Amino acid sequence: MTSTDVPVTGAVGRRVPRVEDARLLTGAGAYVDDVTRPGMAHACFVRSPLPRAAIGEIDVSEALELDGVLAVYTAADLNPGVAEISYALDTPGFPEVARPPLAEGEVRFVGDPVVMIVARDRYLAEDAAELVIVDYDPLPPVVDYATAATASERVHADCPGNSAGGLAGRPPADLEPVYAEAAHVVRRTIHQQAYSPVPLETRGVIAEWTPATGELTVWTSSQSPHEVRGFFARLLGVAEHRVRAIVRDTGGGFGQKVAPQREDSCVALAARKLGVPVKWIEDRQENLMSAGMARHEHGEVAMAFDAEGAILAATIEHVQNVGAYPIPSPLTSSIAVGMLFPGPYRVPQAGFSTTSYYSNTVGRVAYRGPWQFESLSRELLLDAAARQIGIDPVELRRRNMLRRDEMPTVNPNGMPYSDATPLECFEQALGMLDYPAFRAEQAAARARGRYLGVGTCTYIEPTTGSTPFLSTEGATIRIAPTGTVNVHLSGGSAGNSLETTAVQLTADALGVDLADVQTLQGDTAVAPMGGGTNGSRSGSMAAGAIAATAQILRERIVAIAAHTLGVTVEDVEFAGGRATVRGTDKSLTLAEIAHIAYFQTEALPPGVPPGLEATGRHRADQMMIWANATHVCTCEVDIATGAVTLLRYIVSEDVGPMINPNVVEGQIHGGTVQGIGGALYEHLAYDGDGNPVATTFLDYLVPTAAEVPDIEIGHIETRSSGPGGFKGVGEGGAIGSAPAVLNAVADALAPFGVEIDRLPLSPARIVDMISTATAEHTGKGTR
Repeated sequence: MTSTDVPVTGAVGRRVPRVEDARLLTGAGAYVDDVTRPGMAHACFVRSPLPRAAIGEIDVSEALELDGVLAVYTAADLNPGVAEISYALDTPGFPEVARPPLAEGEVRFVGDPVVMIVARDRYLAEDAAELVIVDYDPLPPVVDYATAATASERVHADCPGNSAGGLAGRPPADLEPVYAEAAHVVRRTIHQQAYSPVPLETRGVIAEWTPATGELTVWTSSQSPHEVRGFFARLLGVAEHRVRAIVRDTGGGFGQKVAPQREDSCVALAARKLGVPVKWIEDRQENLMSAGMARHEHGEVAMAFDAEGAILAATIEHVQNVGAYPIPSPLTSSIAVGMLFPGPYRVPQAGFSTTSYYSNTVGRVAYRGPWQFESLSRELLLDAAARQIGIDPVELRRRNMLRRDEMPTVNPNGMPYSDATPLECFEQALGMLDYPAFRAEQAAARARGRYLGVGTCTYIEPTTGSTPFLSTEGATIRIAPTGTVNVHLSGGSAGNSLETTAVQLTADALGVDLADVQTLQGDTAVAPMGGGTNGSRSGSMAAGAIAATAQILRERIVAIAAHTLGVTVEDVEFAGGRATVRGTDKSLTLAEIAHIAYFQTEALPPGVPPGLEATGRHRADQMMIWANATHVCTCEVDIATGAVTLLRYIVSEDVGPMINPNVVEGQIHGGTVQGIGGALYEHLAYDGDGNPVATTFLDYLVPTAAEVPDIEIGHIETRSSGPGGFKGVGEGGAIGSAPAVLNAVADALAPFGVEIDRLPLSPARIVDMISTATAEHTGKGTR
């Protein structure tokens, strides 16, 4: 070991308690709604009750007369103040998307913000909103994205065919000769419903403009503070250093809070016009109606197999709804659907296309694993293929699944897989279940009129990545004269325990005790530039940035200690917060070294600068880092009521070395529950006229602890080529869970010939599927 090698102190890899818990569990968190500024006003929006209409006269006179109302703004008041609306997360070359702060000329979905009220408190603002009169001239809406291309109406006048763009690989039609000669061909059209990320904390922002300096300070609930800073600088046309974004605690984001939305723009513009701080906190009805939807898509999927069940080809023609105002560019995730459709299987040939359409519904936002449809459609198709071929779905997968010793490899769409263990995780999960024993139990249950099922999903997931805005991350470490350590990062506390992660990584990288490290995150005034918490990037990128910064400081620490103790740097070992001369009891504590660095600068060795502060950066050199997992679900279906009871739920994952197993497993638990919700409960539904019909938790159902079984987790560790060998874990749970649940239900109902092609599987839908399948397949199964 050289003097600057990083020792293993044991902080990383331990189930240390989360440093956030003492604050969050005692109600001492600092969320946006906890922030109060002197003279702060409150905002409320008048929203469109129609999915599409021309905006006529707007009468705000009564609202302005209400005592305590400071301002009433329409598009004519706010929109001209916009300098530029763009996101660093938008992909260059993709079509631009209109995002006016307030609706101008036309409303495009129910919930579209039309008028902004600013008053002394939220109650007054809501009262004033009821006094605003908007003259709407209803227009025919485009409700069904699947027929938007042929609709006579346009959501946006300058978008013919309501097209939001499309991307393609090898044309699926090229593979028709393969299908024509294959022993088995399976084709399905699978539809996934719209649902919402529904974070526990809704959206919120406070904007404070300081006229004397031309500076904007923003407190917000966000996953990406530096995206917020850059967005508002561009919005207002001010230098970026004139904007400070502060993100403290965030009660969940799940992709919905990756980028500011239109209401955030309004708040900043109003704060500048009024010269007082303006706060807006979204209520739950607004969140479900206006904060954004995800997952609304369908695909025509197909696979060809030889006589032994080996996959010969796989194709997907993917179509997605992007609503009226998608944020950010929706094509970023849709291309991943096509590219990843072959999944963790040996697929010699593949083709795909993906198209996006505007509709008069709420805009599409990112959501945990935005490309999840590739796994959903592929895994449903594989189970359907197994039933058609007459083979167990587990055996069909075994014959086609990639193994660790086949890495690295490239899928037929050009995605370069590496450091992954699909078959190994698959076998571990099945072993945890005891698959043969379950099949025996299932057969016995069916003989007694009970319908049990088992379903799996195996996926391979790109994490981290080197897209422009997300390809680099910085860390600043400041060692105080007392020897305590502060580490500053861009990301914030969004429920992903990045605070705990940062403390553990810093303790190991620097060689100090956990108790001596604390972290401050989410403040662009002190944190170096970073992409924030999205794309399952936080662990590996923070590890790289912290390691780069700690290396600078370790070299400085060891140099000071060696000079002070009269030895060479090679003679000094630094660990546990103490520099020791090898083979002796001569040593200096980090506090003593820091005191020299700050207060005895004349005693520093030549070339060593004073102080113990440094900033370092990490750049992701890999195109992406791959994680993978298998989800296995067992269930029982009551064929009379359609009720689904989940019996066991197992996840075997490979996310590389675990910085903190508690954090890793917490991320898997949370994502898994969200996927269960998408399979069985959640539906951001619209009626045929474009009206949302699920704007409260009475109508928008989410799973609770009563519906979710214990989640059993197995780990397989394969190091990535990234920092520390770490991989991402934030999104995988939400990718693998819905397909596993759906396949379990389909397996339970196999005696009736049921095939699943639409979500969610509500009890009514299940009963209807059984009835329909029984009528169509008389004699193939009885109750």
